[in-house]
Amino acid sequence: MATNPVKERVKRLEQHLLRENPVLAGCVSSFTRLDTIARALGLMSADDSYATRVSWWPVISLLGTFSAGKSTFMNQYVGQDLQRTGNQAVDDKFTVVCYGTKESGAALPGLALDSDPRFPFYQISRSIEEGAAGEGRRIDSYLQLKTASAEPLRGKILIDSPGFDADKQRDSTLLITDHIIDLSDLVLVFFDARHPEPGAMRDTLDHLVTNTVKRPDSNKFLYILNQIDNTAREDNPEDVVAAWQRALAQHGLTAGRFYRTYAKDVAVQVADDRVRERLERKRDEDIAEIEARIRQVEVERAYRIVGLLEKTAKHIRDDLVPKLTRARRLWRRRTAILSGSVLALFLAIFLWWTVQGDYWEGFRLSPFADLDPAFQFVIAGVFLVAIVLIHGKLRTVAGKWVLKTLSRDKSLGDDRDKLLKAFSHNVNAWWSFLSSTKPRGWTWRRARRMEQILADADHLVQSLNDQYASPSGKQGNGKS
Repeated sequence: MATNPVKERVKRLEQHLLRENPVLAGCVSSFTRLDTIARALGLMSADDSYATRVSWWPVISLLGTFSAGKSTFMNQYVGQDLQRTGNQAVDDKFTVVCYGTKESGAALPGLALDSDPRFPFYQISRSIEEGAAGEGRRIDSYLQLKTASAEPLRGKILIDSPGFDADKQRDSTLLITDHIIDLSDLVLVFFDARHPEPGAMRDTLDHLVTNTVKRPDSNKFLYILNQIDNTAREDNPEDVVAAWQRALAQHGLTAGRFYRTYAKDVAVQVADDRVRERLERKRDEDIAEIEARIRQVEVERAYRIVGLLEKTAKHIRDDLVPKLTRARRLWRRRTAILSGSVLALFLAIFLWWTVQGDYWEGFRLSPFADLDPAFQFVIAGVFLVAIVLIHGKLRTVAGKWVLKTLSRDKSLGDDRDKLLKAFSHNVNAWWSFLSSTKPRGWTWRRARRMEQILADADHLVQSLNDQYASPSGKQGNGKS
């Protein structure tokens, strides 16, 4: 029997995490149990898994305007010249940087990311293809993987992005950017201090400020005004910072972590010693704080993954299952309306025919009264089979009617495609219509398994807490 490639990948992932972080290995097991429930409900195909939609490594992404110093910041953090730098948009791809065993490092095509479930771009080509036909095959034009034997990269992934205004494939770029934001444990949003006016950073303000300030994980965004040293010659740096923060406030960001940095190696000479010392002190403080947050992402990564498990399970239980239940009720009502209407029509025709033919004699239908009982039984059987077949056809018509209703329902938002797939799963099963209004696959056993998955998520959080916290002041297994 052929093996399932997704199950094999998930199994290898679990084996790897057993060595690196046993708590997260338990999380993989919970995701696979959630897969089983989702497949039974029709929300997921057999070649998919929630475990492959998660970035299992800590992810730090660098986003923002082009030429804001993202690549320079990454090079200095890693300690190697991995990315090209310059005053123009020099990189037109998303570059994933991770630790490599070879001293010389390696540059690999986007396919290496699209085909590996351990990275945050697994099967991203499918999403790109859905958004722009033909672009999914050009995955190497959007992504690349670079490795370096550098200690700062060990155990984490960094993502350098092209500037918003520099990329011609805008829709695909925004799609990938949203994907990165959702999976990242830390997002560094860079702005160019040489161009702090709102017009020069319009796209970044709209997409990375307005659209993110109300996110529940908004604390993972750090806003960095980079290359502040360039303002010391002709402008007052404090005025530039104030103008930048006003632009952020106009887009809804009035609180958060704001930093002012510049690259040490390529800094401009500042003649005024007091200004230079003030800039250097602030730069060193801010870079130290940013790097401390980067070191913290391994802890945040573990909580992010467990939180995603809990969020996904609750979304299925509290949102998708009730919506499917309402859709099934609507389906049953519409089927009853169609079946009742057709049955009433048939009865009306039958009564008209029998009355017109004067076949009622003593409340006995004269055409059938003298027939052999066995033959009457056959006629009754044929009649029942016809009713069942007609009902089945009407049931299918009603199901397609509900599918059209769901497809037009904008209130479903991002759940619409999943619900259409799951409801089709119900319509295509004859016996499911005869059951209750519960969606196909949502049995009491699976409901109990869902509760167990949520309980497991709580236990996983407690296990993580045990690794990092000890309110009693004791260390390890309760020993002081």
